[in-house]
Formats: sequence, C-alpha cells, structure tokens
Amino acid sequence: MTALVALVGCSATEDDTEKSQAGSTTAMADVGDVAPALDAYHKKDVLRLWQRPGLSDRDRSLVTVAHMIAGGHTAELPFYVDKAIGDGVRPREISEAVTHLAFYSGWQNARAAIPGIRSVFDERGVKKSELPAVQPDLLPLDQEAEKTRDDDVRSDFDAVSPGVVESTRDVVFRDLWLRPDLRPRDRSLVTVVSLITNGQSEQLTYHLGRAMDNGLTSAQAGEMLNQLAFYAGWPRVFSALPVAKDVLNSRT
Repeated sequence: MTALVALVGCSATEDDTEKSQAGSTTAMADVGDVAPALDAYHKKDVLRLWQRPGLSDRDRSLVTVAHMIAGGHTAELPFYVDKAIGDGVRPREISEAVTHLAFYSGWQNARAAIPGIRSVFDERGVKKSELPAVQPDLLPLDQEAEKTRDDDVRSDFDAVSPGVVESTRDVVFRDLWLRPDLRPRDRSLVTVVSLITNGQSEQLTYHLGRAMDNGLTSAQAGEMLNQLAFYAGWPRVFSALPVAKDVLNSRT
C-alpha cells in the first residue's frame, strides 16, 4: 500500500490505515463515522490533488510539510514528514526547513514540530551526522541585491527599530538564507508557504518574486496555491491570489 493510498484511506483495511497514519490523531475510519461527506471529499479530491501535474511529488510534500510546521499543525505531521522522505525530501532538508520556518512562522511553531519530526527520524534511523551543520560554509552573497534590500529596509525602518533592521541583515539575509542545505528555490518556496498559511499576503510580493528569481516557475507557483487551498483553506489562498497574480503577470 502506497503512502498516498494510506493518506486518503483507499483500498486499505482500518488497521492498515490507522498504522499508516502513525502520529495522526484522526484515523480515516473515524472521519467516515463523524463526517462521511468529508471522508468522500478526502478520498476523491485529495487523491486527485496529489496526482496532479505541475508540482513533483517531492515539491508537493515539501509544501505540505512546510504548511503544517508554519501553522503549528503537529497531529498529522509525522505522517507527512515520512511521506516527504519517501517522496525524495532529504532529512537534512526537512531539518533545515524547520530552522528556516522558525524565523518566518515563529520559534514556537518550529519547536512544536520537533517531536513529530524526531519520531520519524528515529524510526528511519536518521543520524545526527546526516543533518545540517550548525556553522556550514555559506553560499555566496549577491552583494548588489543584498545592498539594495538592506538600503530599502534601513530607509523605511531604521528609526523605528534598528535592532530589527540589524537582525534582518546579519541573521536572516546574510546567514540563514545562505545556509547550503536547503537550496535557495526551496527556501523561497517554504517561505511563501509560511506567508500564505499565516495570512501574511503583504509580504508575498517580495518573497514570491524572490522565489521566481530562485527558479520557481509560474506553473509551480500556481499549483502550490492549489495544494494550499486544500490544506490551508480557501480564504487564505484567495487572499493571496491577487498578490500572486500581480507578481506572475509582472514576469510575463
């Protein structure tokens, strides 16, 4: 039985389904007993969602795991982390995504994700040596682009909170964003997911543009929004759509 079949509860016994959703507090059998229509939508539409073109299985899993971390949704996180690894997301990339999302969705959400992720790492025998170094050799900095970004932020906010401006420069953009174990395109992707998950569309113009500069295509951005409609909810995605439309149109 594949992870995806287990996810939607198709062609599986109740025991198989419950075992496959270790870490989830909601077995699919329970969903059918409480909300049979929800169970039917889940089996039909979520299955179809995960089979759509536009995003690879790896990217779709990375988007979903990032959403769950950013939103503090820990109950089903072990299932999706295990699926993500099966879909090709490396444990070191999941580790680095948690670190990155601490800055974009808050320390509490990142720390709350640790037990569920660790349970999967332990079950899969992931060693600490396979995880990102605390102080790796950083990727090269685009000096010109970073100067432009820093100048803009300092001009707007240095008189308001010089500490935020300094930390944004030294910790976030000249350190965190240069860590090598999550490629820039994926780092941008999980950032955009976090912004949409938490309804922070005002930050989306910059970060979706940066994601596209880092290699995310318009088709992938569109399918990421479709994935999040099911997992973050339609209102979050429709709040983001006008901003995404402007960014994508500016790239044509």
